[in-house]
Amino acid sequence: MLTRNHWLGIGASILAGAFWGLVFLTPELTRGFSPLQLSAGRYLAYGLVAAVLLAPSWRRVRPMLGWRDWRTLAWLSFAGNIIYYVFLANAVQLGGVAMTSLIIGLLPVTVTLAGRRDVDAAPLLRLLPSLALGIAGLVCISWQSLSAPRHGTMQAALIGLLCATGSLVSWTLYAVGNSRALARLKGVSANDWSLLVGLVTGLQALLLAVPAFILHPGTHATSSWLYFAGLVTTVAILCSVVGNALWNHASRLLPLTMTGQMIVFETLFALLYGFIWEQRLPTGLEWLAMALLIAGVLSCASAHRERKINRQAGAAATTASAGQGAHPG
Repeated sequence: MLTRNHWLGIGASILAGAFWGLVFLTPELTRGFSPLQLSAGRYLAYGLVAAVLLAPSWRRVRPMLGWRDWRTLAWLSFAGNIIYYVFLANAVQLGGVAMTSLIIGLLPVTVTLAGRRDVDAAPLLRLLPSLALGIAGLVCISWQSLSAPRHGTMQAALIGLLCATGSLVSWTLYAVGNSRALARLKGVSANDWSLLVGLVTGLQALLLAVPAFILHPGTHATSSWLYFAGLVTTVAILCSVVGNALWNHASRLLPLTMTGQMIVFETLFALLYGFIWEQRLPTGLEWLAMALLIAGVLSCASAHRERKINRQAGAAATTASAGQGAHPG
């Protein structure tokens, strides 16, 4: 059966998904601002908050990091934060929340496949049912959300689809690289690692701020800028600081193939928030899609439980065999 650590990891994953789902609404709430401004603003706030929270433990954490670790932090920050959110914000504004969450919902499939050779990963054959259920759920969503574009022309929807695919690729790279980095750095806590990613992301966002706010400032009233600043700061704290810390905690408690399946909760919460924003109930296809996605997660958990039971049975058989050899009569 699943261990206590597995259940704690699943709980942390669900909470992280609840916070992360909020990022899909932010582009809808700030349509007067560009995706580049959204990304720069959010991660400038993330970097500032991370620097403040990291300051008390900086002298303890700094000696634990080598040049390789700083390089890892740099590319994780760029791929998993800057690039990911620029793509995602474009996708939401051009294709809508449902379409974007549909594509991002493929993360359980891509991350699971990327981590199938890692330690404690379940065999691919046992993962096929959960992968099939997840894909079936996404097909149900796509049948409705892509049949008629909700925002603008079909061309805009197509560009949004490509941007959502870019988000999928960048976050798959982040999820796999982040999980392996956490496994390697035993002395750095999950929370400290999240804050380090935030610090590096904030430094990168400083460079992004030049084209975002100086070259193309736009025409916004002071009240609009205050609203924008408050919203991106809230998203930075809830989604980046708290959400990432929960995800890093889950990444240390769960194997990568199981962690990949947990990302489905981001999709479910994004859909839920989208329905609330649009003030409507899910359709029959959307209810079916959510049920299939949840069933995929449960199937993945079952595959890992069976692997653990089989491994324990094998160890017990080996021990019994050794005992019989030592005491032959």
